[in-house]
Amino acid sequence: MNYWLLKSEPDVWSIDQQKKAGSEGATWDGVRNYQAANNLKKMRKDDLSFFYHSNIGKEIVGVVRVIKTAFPDKTDEIGRFVAVQVRFVEKFKNPISLKMIKKNKKISHLPLIKQSRLSVMPIDYKSWKIIYNMGKIHSKTRRN
Repeated sequence: MNYWLLKSEPDVWSIDQQKKAGSEGATWDGVRNYQAANNLKKMRKDDLSFFYHSNIGKEIVGVVRVIKTAFPDKTDEIGRFVAVQVRFVEKFKNPISLKMIKKNKKISHLPLIKQSRLSVMPIDYKSWKIIYNMGKIHSKTRRN
């Protein structure tokens, strides 16, 4: 299993909207950065991803699961980019702010800090566990 972070502006697509999408999930599309798009292509079914509210909030607010791997992004008229389908897993009781992440030296290597504009990025398992526990959530992600 791989671990990721997906960024979305909450006024465009929020964790609450993701939850309302239900078991069919929602298409994660509109990614136009090549590095981020390559990361979408690397995602596998059942990979987990943190859901990050960018611009407004700047915090990790929950977890989603990849339920369909890369397919052509219908919003891309040229046909170069891909999308994935993700389903809501959980919303954090305590969102983890970017400020909190930056203060933790064990995760200061993350692309979230080093490449702040990248909208889809990998997270190593050790960092995943640290961040997940920062939200004071149960140590095991529930399956939906």
